[in-house]
Amino acid sequence: MSSSESGYQKTISWLFQQFPSYQNIGVKAYKPDLGNIRELIDYLKIDISAIQFIHVAGTNGKGTCTNYLASVLMESGYKTGVFTSPHIVDFRERIIINGKQIDEKSVIDFCQKIRDLSFAPSFFEISFAMALNYFAQEKCEFAVIETGLGGRLDATNIISPVLSIITNIGLDHVQLLGNTLPEIAFEKAGIIKENTPVIIGEYEVTTFPVFEKITKEKNAPLYLISSQPLRESRFKVENYKQKNEKIILEAILLLQQKGVKITEAGIENGFKNIYKNTSYRGRFQIISEKPLEIIDVAHNEDGIRDLMMAVKQFNYKRLHIIYGTSSDKNYEDLIKLFPLDAEIYFAEFSNARSLKMEAASERLRTDGRRISFYPSVVEAYESLKAIRNEEDLTLITGSFFLISDYFQHFF
Repeated sequence: MSSSESGYQKTISWLFQQFPSYQNIGVKAYKPDLGNIRELIDYLKIDISAIQFIHVAGTNGKGTCTNYLASVLMESGYKTGVFTSPHIVDFRERIIINGKQIDEKSVIDFCQKIRDLSFAPSFFEISFAMALNYFAQEKCEFAVIETGLGGRLDATNIISPVLSIITNIGLDHVQLLGNTLPEIAFEKAGIIKENTPVIIGEYEVTTFPVFEKITKEKNAPLYLISSQPLRESRFKVENYKQKNEKIILEAILLLQQKGVKITEAGIENGFKNIYKNTSYRGRFQIISEKPLEIIDVAHNEDGIRDLMMAVKQFNYKRLHIIYGTSSDKNYEDLIKLFPLDAEIYFAEFSNARSLKMEAASERLRTDGRRISFYPSVVEAYESLKAIRNEEDLTLITGSFFLISDYFQHFF
């Protein structure tokens, strides 16, 4: 560690090196047990009883729902914390109150308190405990919490929410959550609590019975989002976020029925000021309009399918796709979801979990797709820029780590 590193940078390095992090090592970091997080909360005497929690799980869309709901609550006058993962550039993106990231000193001070524990919590458990401690310390009225992985045994599942949300169920993280949709639904349904309303964002014939059974057992009111499209959307460009918008609006309605004062102005400003109020980035985010350039963190089958549907609405001459993935994904199948006539630029990213271009070049030349390979998103982007014109569409998608590298270099 260089002597020029700040105290904050040293703390973050310690966080990533001292404890297993899914962000860095993937499946091996997963700890399916709530014992450590409970012990950590007890050890630090964190009192979260005054906070009203909203808990959000799901395969796709949970980050969108978490951040937009938090933004609406902020704009409605409530002191609101939001906890999300992973971060894109800075760890502090994970923990925000009313548009401000947790300060560096609070991160350092919290980590200092837990350096000599007799047990070893994971990176994610520490991160979540830090968030709860900060939200309680700053007297948040609400906190909107995104699960890390699954739900039932996720560290976030120690909270008692006023509302639970399960956006959808897809085949992702099957090594940990199960090989079938009902198995994964069971894990996500673990966030359903006794007598607490739950929103199910999408009907699927094999998973809905799982939710019905558990909500009946727990006397939890179940609200299923209609498949009918919205008559009018706040998202100007048609994309998968409109499905999430229906979930967000249903959550707002249920909160209003509970006496939470959310006005139409609060909703409008919450949507409008999403980037100011939260760390929300990389979800169908239009970076440039001419040439059109879109960034999206679609990294599983359902996410990429939705993304490809969304880009069909645009008129463009050629489609350029910069794509990078973790080595543990089913990348051979995922690449086939891109159009045959797209120019694909496979790029490694700096995180150790990246699929390397040597392995990718051996496996991904399928179905006549034009794929070129690059050691970084920067080199892929520079190559693309040299040949695209203003009528082309550029899509930068795949792993959060790829998007992180892009933001760190170009923003």
